[in-house]
Amino acid sequence: MATTAIRSGHTNGRHAAAAPTWAAQNVNDMERWASIAGGGALALYGLSRSSVAGALLAALGGGLLYRGLTGRCSMYAALGISTAPPHGPATSVPAGKGVKMQKSIQVNRPAMELYRFWRNLGNVPKFMRHIQSVTTEGNWSRWVAHCPVGFNLQWDAEIINDKPPEVIAWRSLPGSQVDSAGSVHFQPASNGAGTRVTVILKYDPPAGRFGAALAELFGHHPEAQLEEDLRRFKQLMETSETAKAPHPTMARMNWPAP
Repeated sequence: MATTAIRSGHTNGRHAAAAPTWAAQNVNDMERWASIAGGGALALYGLSRSSVAGALLAALGGGLLYRGLTGRCSMYAALGISTAPPHGPATSVPAGKGVKMQKSIQVNRPAMELYRFWRNLGNVPKFMRHIQSVTTEGNWSRWVAHCPVGFNLQWDAEIINDKPPEVIAWRSLPGSQVDSAGSVHFQPASNGAGTRVTVILKYDPPAGRFGAALAELFGHHPEAQLEEDLRRFKQLMETSETAKAPHPTMARMNWPAP
């Protein structure tokens, strides 16, 4: 899957605000649900037919699935049409929408060591299996994830609160394919053994709550997945010598201008 470039700049040592270069969402939730339902049915029917017509139906169904999952329609974009509700920059997930999760685990390592490992976002795919890659530049990052029905989703995010070794908080940028916000907290364990790590996530999956239900239908339960990711993080930190190594300087990556 080709990586979309973002335009980056600096103002007084900080990144100038830049919107992702992929198209913003322009399809509302009702249309997305209809596209997913109709696209899924067409794709399944087409795949069940061993013919050229079946292949064409499956391709059409795939296109509708993509429209529903991403909320983007190329025809709407060409005509300058958008049925999606306005999305303000103040928050990445509007109140009352999306899915919220919170999970904690105790890790037998110092808080600063855990914070440093997590703060290097390139380490995240080592314990979150659905995340394929994370590239970073300062407080900006680009995430690529594999979603249940075979598509890859990508989004840009920014760190909005960074207090070592206590908390890291982030949110996705306007126009991303996935609206999300979250934080990870590192607190000394009450029994004095290690650190209690708490992850709070709120996200609006493609096609909203319908998308979350669709993911569960395909066997992907977000809360169980997060719990499994944290168990993997605990195992990695407690057993891996690489994880215990000093935190390197975060690599900077310059994306070319489109």
